[in-house]
Amino acid sequence: MEARHRVMSLLLVLVIGCCAWGCRPGAAQVPVPARTDGFVYGGKAPALGETVVVEAYFDPVCPDSRDAWPELKKAVEHYASRVTVVVHLFPLPYHSNAFISCRSIHAVNKINPSFVYPLLERFFEYQEGYYNQPTYGKTRATVDAEVAKNLVAPVIGEANLAAYKAGFNDSKSDQATRISFKYGCARGVTGTPYFFVNGIPLISDSGSPLEYNKWKSILDPLVGKM
Repeated sequence: MEARHRVMSLLLVLVIGCCAWGCRPGAAQVPVPARTDGFVYGGKAPALGETVVVEAYFDPVCPDSRDAWPELKKAVEHYASRVTVVVHLFPLPYHSNAFISCRSIHAVNKINPSFVYPLLERFFEYQEGYYNQPTYGKTRATVDAEVAKNLVAPVIGEANLAAYKAGFNDSKSDQATRISFKYGCARGVTGTPYFFVNGIPLISDSGSPLEYNKWKSILDPLVGKM
C-alpha cells in the first residue's frame, strides 16, 4: 500500500508538471479534435447558456468514478432539461486497463452514440474483473478480446462486433482517447472523478464521489438563477 501511494504521488507530480509545462510559451499544442470532447448524457448538446453544465471526468475502471456516477445521474435526472451532464474520459496511467476501456467507448460512439452510456455503466458494473491484479498475467490482446466479448457485445449486439473491432483498432479511436486525456491535463485534472460546473472546477469536491444531496446544494442556487 505504501509503495502504491508513492507511485500515485509520483504520477500526480508528473501530471501537474506536464500541465504546468503546457502553459509555457512555445509548448506543444493539444490537438484540436473534430468535435468537442466529451459525451452529453441524453445525447443532445445544450445551447450555450441555456442550462447549467456539469462536466465529469471519469475513468471507467476507477472505483470512485463508478460510485460517483449514480448520484450525479440521479441529480441530473431530477433537474431534467435545466442541467446538462458531459462526461469526459480520463484514463488514469496507474490503472492498467484504463486506456483500453476508454478507447472501447470511443469506438462504440462511432457506431452509435446511444451505446456510450450503457457501455460506461457496464464497465462500472464489472470493473473489478479489469483491475490491475486480475489481469496481471494476461496479454493485452487477451484483455481486448475479453472486453469485446463480455462488456461490449451485450451492449452493441453481435452484429456490430466487426465494426467495433475495426473502430477499436483504428488510429482514430486511439487519437480520440489520447486527446481526451491531454484535454483533461490541460484543464488541471489530476484524478477521477473530477468535476466542473459551468466551466469552474470543484476543486475541493473532486477526487471522490459526491452524494445526491451535495449535488442539490450546488445546483439548486444555479438552477434558480437560470
